[in-house]
Amino acid sequence: MRQLCLFTAGPDAQGRKGSKPFRLQLLKWVGNKQRFADEIVACFPKRFGRYYEPFVGSGAVLGTLSPSRAFASDACEPLIGIWQMVQAEPEQLAAEYRVRWRRFSKDRVDTYESVKERFNTTRNPADLFFLSRTCYAGIIRFRKDGYMSTPIGPHKPVPPDSVSQRIKVWHERTKGAAFVCQDFEATLEESKKGDLVYCDPPYADTQAILYGAQSFSLSRLYAAIARAKNRGVYVVLSIDGHKKSGTKKVDVGMPEDLFETEYAVNCGRSMLRRLQMEGQTLEAEMVADRLLLTWRA
Repeated sequence: MRQLCLFTAGPDAQGRKGSKPFRLQLLKWVGNKQRFADEIVACFPKRFGRYYEPFVGSGAVLGTLSPSRAFASDACEPLIGIWQMVQAEPEQLAAEYRVRWRRFSKDRVDTYESVKERFNTTRNPADLFFLSRTCYAGIIRFRKDGYMSTPIGPHKPVPPDSVSQRIKVWHERTKGAAFVCQDFEATLEESKKGDLVYCDPPYADTQAILYGAQSFSLSRLYAAIARAKNRGVYVVLSIDGHKKSGTKKVDVGMPEDLFETEYAVNCGRSMLRRLQMEGQTLEAEMVADRLLLTWRA
């Protein structure tokens, strides 16, 4: 691998001008980049064509950038269903959340379990939206058979009026995006010279069970990024960096010469380890991502 430029992304990060903090989270989603999405956007090129996001997840970077032309996709069909409702049926999504929230306020466990069981049968996007706000730490876990297995969280979910307002804001910020359920490779292949692709795939070290990512192939992603780079596409990749508060560097099998610039992004304490360690202190579980660019910034 050629020598990479190493920086720490922060308030003074140089890059695309005009990025501002946008902290109004819609989906409670482990791995959510909402707290530092503005730092990621600041590293984007100043000018680019269409914006692509093949692992849209919580949409944190998409919502912060709020591009006029975007294509966002994910392999999780009910997740894409949520985003399609945000665009086309925002009032309906807010109303469905309100119904579930009222039941939840009277009987937390029974409501959560009944919504979870219904989702596992129907894959209803409104059910997944509610589960993301009420499950433990926003950790959506799918077993190999596709069953969503995350237990209920101890927190109070956001009230309906606040959720309704958030949906309205996100409806406006995602107006320029098309949301499609498809494989990441198909999305990358659609990008053309001068376009920008931001990839936030499942963490290679810990997230195989999250969001049905058991079959995800990092090597296939690298190959698709290489093809896009050769076409003149700007590609940005968020991937595992250091864990265990810097004592463990994750080997992600990165090909040589694929990326030209690297930034470090401090992600704070591991939410997944919080679930696994059942409330133990997490001072030794700080996580830092690597933000990789296919061009020299």
